[in-house]
Amino acid sequence: MGDWSALGKLLDKVQAYSTAGGKVWLSVLFIFRILLLGTAVESAWGDEQSAFRCNTQQPGCENVCYDKSFPISHVRFWVLQIIFVSVPTLLYLAHVFYVMRKEEKLNKREEELKVVQNDGVNVDMHLKQIESKKFKYGIEEHGKVKMRGGLLRTYIISILFKSVFEVAFLLIQWYIYGFSLSAIYTCERDPCPHRVDCFLSRPTEKTIFIVFMLVVSLVSLALNIIELFYVFFKGVKDRVKGKTDPYSHSGTMSPSKDCGSPKYAYYNGCSSPTAPLSPMSPPGYKLVTGDRNNSSCRNYNKQASEQNWANYSAEQNRMGQAGSTISNSHAQPFDFADEHQNTKKLASGHELQPLTIVDQRPPSRASSRASSRPRPDDLEI
Repeated sequence: MGDWSALGKLLDKVQAYSTAGGKVWLSVLFIFRILLLGTAVESAWGDEQSAFRCNTQQPGCENVCYDKSFPISHVRFWVLQIIFVSVPTLLYLAHVFYVMRKEEKLNKREEELKVVQNDGVNVDMHLKQIESKKFKYGIEEHGKVKMRGGLLRTYIISILFKSVFEVAFLLIQWYIYGFSLSAIYTCERDPCPHRVDCFLSRPTEKTIFIVFMLVVSLVSLALNIIELFYVFFKGVKDRVKGKTDPYSHSGTMSPSKDCGSPKYAYYNGCSSPTAPLSPMSPPGYKLVTGDRNNSSCRNYNKQASEQNWANYSAEQNRMGQAGSTISNSHAQPFDFADEHQNTKKLASGHELQPLTIVDQRPPSRASSRASSRPRPDDLEI
């Protein structure tokens, strides 16, 4: 049989523009039809006419009987079948090449418009027209072609024609030969003088190949039907999706995330947004705050406030006036609705003093002695 490389290269290009069912169909076509036909089947039918014998000496009788029994050879019949079922796929490939050519022209035109746009000319309307044409032809980013519009219709039509050709060739084969071969054929045709018996070589082997090719044809037909339903429902889905968002193919910028989210400090399950502490704050410094709307934390906030003042009083008594005070930027008021009366009582007893930075480490002896010793550079008041 002739060289199948040209047809194979063309059909191989369709792989990138076919659905999953179409890729499986092409695999079946290559492996179980073209490859098998070029290797085993052709050798099995190589002697079909030379080994055809009839029990007569009449010249020309064998040729006439062979022509009646086999109007067309099985091998040539299957070659025609492969060509016919491949033509719709090749037409679809031609449409894909046409769309790719359109894409090149549109991209070139778009680049020219962008150059003009950089000069200050308003070409937004023309750019939108190019985008709509790309969407119409099914052209997406990075040169990808999506089945949409006319390309989708061409693909559906190609599947329909492939299915029709499969059914037609199956019916023709059944009408001419059937799906099995007999060892003896009876022939009664001029110039044969009477009814003669003709004998076929290797009928069982040929019958096996006939049944195998029949199964492959049925599998291809089933794949075409499944793919037809798949493409139909996919087209309906894309059409419904296109009504809601006709330009869903173009990328949209996602909103940026807020990186400045407030930080929360947690104390025994109570959280409240707090301002960030100063970098000069010592490690032992802790500022207790609360959420005035969170009733579950009120008791804890009250105890924390009292503990802060108790710690402050004890530290003042121990260190005297040597401790450094916290700057006003670090002082946070504790204003709770249910603690207003307690605050008044606390304020009436003595004047409120600013919070001090509490150093959790005990002071060393050297530092305690140095704190009370006068230095030469001290100012006298």
